[in-house]
Amino acid sequence: MLWLKAAPALALPGASATFKWLLSSRSLRTTGAHNGGQRGDVSSSARPGRRGGGDGTATTAASHEISVDFELTREAYKSKDSLELLRSLVVFKLCSYSILVDKNKEIMDLGKAILGRRAFDQLMKMTFYGQFVAGEDHRAIRPLIQKNVAFGVGSVLDYSVEEDISQEEPEPRERSEYETAPQHSRFNGHANLFSPPGGDHGEEKHKVHKQLGERRGGATGGAPTYSNSNEAKCDQHMETFIKCIKASGGSSMDGFSAIKMTALGRPQFLLQFSEVLVKWQRFFTFLASKQGKDGTGTSEQRLELDQLQEFLTRAGAKGNFYGWFTGREEANHRRALDWNSLIDDRAETSDLLVVPNQGELGPLLEKFTTEEEEQMKRMLQRMDILAKHALENGVRLMVDAEQTYFQPAISKLTLEMQRLHNRQTPVIFNTYQCYLKEAYEQVAMDVELSRREGWHFAAKLVRGAYMYQERERAEELGYEDPINPDYESTNRMYHRCLDYVLDEIALNRNANVMVASHNEDTVKHTLRRMNELGLTPTENKVYFGQLLGMCDQISFPLGQAGYPVYKYVPYGPVNEVMPYLSRRAQENRGFMKGAQKERELLWRELKRRLASGELLYRPVY
Repeated sequence: MLWLKAAPALALPGASATFKWLLSSRSLRTTGAHNGGQRGDVSSSARPGRRGGGDGTATTAASHEISVDFELTREAYKSKDSLELLRSLVVFKLCSYSILVDKNKEIMDLGKAILGRRAFDQLMKMTFYGQFVAGEDHRAIRPLIQKNVAFGVGSVLDYSVEEDISQEEPEPRERSEYETAPQHSRFNGHANLFSPPGGDHGEEKHKVHKQLGERRGGATGGAPTYSNSNEAKCDQHMETFIKCIKASGGSSMDGFSAIKMTALGRPQFLLQFSEVLVKWQRFFTFLASKQGKDGTGTSEQRLELDQLQEFLTRAGAKGNFYGWFTGREEANHRRALDWNSLIDDRAETSDLLVVPNQGELGPLLEKFTTEEEEQMKRMLQRMDILAKHALENGVRLMVDAEQTYFQPAISKLTLEMQRLHNRQTPVIFNTYQCYLKEAYEQVAMDVELSRREGWHFAAKLVRGAYMYQERERAEELGYEDPINPDYESTNRMYHRCLDYVLDEIALNRNANVMVASHNEDTVKHTLRRMNELGLTPTENKVYFGQLLGMCDQISFPLGQAGYPVYKYVPYGPVNEVMPYLSRRAQENRGFMKGAQKERELLWRELKRRLASGELLYRPVY
């Protein structure tokens, strides 16, 4: 039997974080290569209460390899009584019917109308809510969390009350440039310079916000005024996240707490900031193509500075790009990371931040006013408060991924906080959706940035949660579908991103990854690669994650074998969490429909208990 050491709590840095870097973030950055030997305490050992071995695991002494058997139902379901197994069977069977999943909201509304609120809530607690949600508040969820820890599985707590951002109805300050811009610019002298092969820059995803606003019921005409009531709501969300962090810290020594960036600031701001970031990145890609470097990925593209300066000067740019870059480092080429640093240092580089606009160069931040800067500052301040509470409670923060039209801004703000708080230990984890075509490039660039600046890269890899919504929006607004064409291509992307991060862990021991997957082949692939690279569970560099109520035959054997594994644990009042369950049902419709193996294992365990006289089995811990 394999016993693992207890993990020490996260240490709180002595100095409090400041926000001088909001105006000039260079002051807190390290430009040289990091020292791979400097690692935080939390990475060195596994969770307390972990047990390895049992009937489901085997250890090879010579190589220290650990194998896990996902077919042994007695080990997989030892934390469940027979009624829980029966509930799982019923719920999974119901979720396999497409009509129930597609029409779940209408069915729930009808159920509430017929049964009444109280009876409907009780029915949900006996079925779907009871299967996928831990309880109504931080006190109610504690027994389940402690039981899971006793069987080797930790928790990622998520207060799953979802806000409908259509409730945000800001007052328009001015009309959007996309509603007021003329069809043809008054200045077309440089239009041919900004005409890449095949047409324009393809910015429709972040450009056309009007339809999104109509769909969500909010105004989108220009930069809206953000009211005190919006600020108060964001502060309330922050307080809710703080309670979640404290609940996670009080239930286990090394848990996670999930947060959503759209709850900490105005979603319209995230749209605007995402638009800025996408324009800037696409201008870099365009310039690289002009230099004949369009055959490689963004992370590998380089701009020759003399060619860059010559081209932009001909286009009408006034700034000294060559002087700015060569003043920081002597080299005649720059990569995307260097290009993006111009936005980080925007207080000093406003004359360099120009992009094509109607055939001529115009200011990138023309619509990014002082108010937007203030909103960014407030979001980062809330994030900083949450990070400090996480450190105090020995908890790590998991920033959830959201829709692609929010995600560039979410990732950027998360990276800023990782730069600040992941210096000593991996406190903040970013989420990468591998069903996106650009996932690998984003992972590669962020790993390179962490390596360059000397902080812990920390990621959760998921396949993705908004496929149907993203494809519908792409078709409606007429831009390229950002999603990989099929499940197999998404699998290849997931494994490519995962292998890249695992190689980085093996090389520098300064990266961390959560393999958030219900795919047994992906989990087996990860275990195989860990064995090949000599990565052991006790290093706490590679984690595994599944949703509460799903894939127990993967989670619990992993935990009992000593691997760091977590359940994503939602909680909240029944009536307020049902929108979350509705969305989860839509997201996982393919998995739930094909969960035949899990149902077979559940039946096998129930029949085993019946035959052995263990039908009244109760977990002991």
